Amino acid sequence: MDNQVWTEVCATVKAEDVERAGDIAQMTVPYGIYIEDYSHLEEEAWEIAHIDLIDEELLKKDRSTAKIHIYISPEENPAEAVAFLSERYTAENIWHTIDTSACMTEDWINNWKKYFKPIPVGKKLLIRPTWEEAENPEDRKILHLEPGLAFGTGTHETTRLCMELLEEYVKPGATLLDVGCGSGILSVAGLLLGADSAVGVDIDELAVKTALQNAELNGVKDRFTGICGNLTEKVSGTFDVVAANIVADIVISLTGDVGRFMKPGAVYLMSGIIDTREQDVLKALEGRFQVIARREERGWIALAAKAVK
Repeated sequence: MDNQVWTEVCATVKAEDVERAGDIAQMTVPYGIYIEDYSHLEEEAWEIAHIDLIDEELLKKDRSTAKIHIYISPEENPAEAVAFLSERYTAENIWHTIDTSACMTEDWINNWKKYFKPIPVGKKLLIRPTWEEAENPEDRKILHLEPGLAFGTGTHETTRLCMELLEEYVKPGATLLDVGCGSGILSVAGLLLGADSAVGVDIDELAVKTALQNAELNGVKDRFTGICGNLTEKVSGTFDVVAANIVADIVISLTGDVGRFMKPGAVYLMSGIIDTREQDVLKALEGRFQVIARREERGWIALAAKAVK
């Protein structure tokens, strides 16, 4: 990857608003963001590492605010991201300040990697970034991940919830369609869980490239097909499981068309649904699909549904 000049957008918000602000920030870019939040430093240090000795420099950090770092590629206009953030934060009554600065590709990727650690998901999976070593005492299936610049690391509730549903509904020999595949994490997870093949679709060419690399990294590239396209416009065939971890509006849009890509008895997995939009999604499902499972975590909803006979 060329070491190009990117724009770092840093939004400072009150610590109590960081979850909402982070969710809004994630909507501005299809790749990683990272958040500096020291408001619960002592408790988290103890919970994660069972230590109460914390670096003095960390103890000096401001506990009342948090910083959200977003990175805008050289091809994109950072002013649009700043305007979007400010407009949404104002609409949500989130106090904020926003600063921008230039940074090199290598710098922001390395900064972001510091915040991505091995993550157990569900009962069977362990997401392990390629630069981390981790023990595996529960003998989970290890999903090696190099996110690159694509969204989907397993750190966000929407991805974890969808992976838990995959664990439940992907059966040996199944076929999987992953709409909005990002880093390919759901496709690779499905293949590791026993799917025979997976097709990942994303409108971002870089995301598809990253997904193919992650499939190769996990030894499943021969069973994964990556397609660069808008939703299902370039997809053919039918599948046992269709997963869409996107946002509520796109889930709603997809719902009217997704049935023709589903085999009889297939399962439709939806995630990326913020709780305030759940009823809108359920309304779109009416008459077409019946919800068979629901998961929720920190205001995010994931649903599994089957077509109404």
